Amino acid sequence: MDGKSIKYFTRGMVFLRFFHILIIIFLFSDNCAAQSGTDFFTPSPTINDSRLVPLLVGEGAFYTISMVGLNVLWYKNYPRSSFHFFNDDKEWQQMDKLGHMLTAYTISRLAASMYEWCGVKPLPAAVYGTSLGMAFQTNIEIFDGFSSEWGFSPGDMIANTTGATLFLSQQTGWGEQRVTFKISFHPTEYSQYRPDELGYNTMQQSIKDYNGQTYWAAIAIASFLPKGTKIPGWACLDFGYGAGGMIGAVTNPPMYNDDGSELTFDRYRKYFCSLDINLTNIPTKSSALKAAFGAVSFIKVPMPTLEFSRKKFRFHLLYF
Repeated sequence: MDGKSIKYFTRGMVFLRFFHILIIIFLFSDNCAAQSGTDFFTPSPTINDSRLVPLLVGEGAFYTISMVGLNVLWYKNYPRSSFHFFNDDKEWQQMDKLGHMLTAYTISRLAASMYEWCGVKPLPAAVYGTSLGMAFQTNIEIFDGFSSEWGFSPGDMIANTTGATLFLSQQTGWGEQRVTFKISFHPTEYSQYRPDELGYNTMQQSIKDYNGQTYWAAIAIASFLPKGTKIPGWACLDFGYGAGGMIGAVTNPPMYNDDGSELTFDRYRKYFCSLDINLTNIPTKSSALKAAFGAVSFIKVPMPTLEFSRKKFRFHLLYF
């Protein structure tokens, strides 16, 4: 597993740890909510200190542990250098940049929803959530800047800022997310040729194998139409981007069959149009179900999809 692959995999694991800490916060706050007789999953109409204080403590703990952990357990294993920049814009057909956008957008959105759950008004909650998303992403880029293995990537930083800004601008302009950002994944044939780079199992491949990832902009159709439209609020039209044929970041290294013949893979881009469901807009009286929908809403629902790649159209009855 080369250095950059491990770095992306490590970032993914840190992101998952974020949700583990949120679960701990929920469990702690649930006791407080139960004592007060309020519904745990329903956002508080006013500032609720029994929720806000554990959230702030949990965020502080997450931020400190993740930054110290990455610095001590990860970056110390590689030579340090003076702060420098690194241009990785040509890598992975820019799929990694969309990954940065999605991460910044998702952290900002989930963090903002947590603040609203604590009783913070939507606008300041959006600002606080976006600040958390940007702080987490920016610190990692700064660490990269002092590592001789990589460097501070302006392209990554632009992608981070774009993702967070797309969340905040919609909240301030529309008071809702009319365009949401999602990801889908399916295993590919490419990981078998370079499992150290693309992952040994499905969990690793879902983070490292860009060939199987697709990034989506999901447009809530009804939100752009006059009120009273018969199109349900959860119906979305998605536009997606993916890439294939990649077993290396910029170019593919030589690969050979057992008989010595060379294996070649054409690197190409993929464009998609698909139907989708905005889970957060599904009508439900269950606050627990609504919270669950919000937590997984960054995952694209498999639906009929039209793909354009290699100068051809291809229809998928269900695309993952």
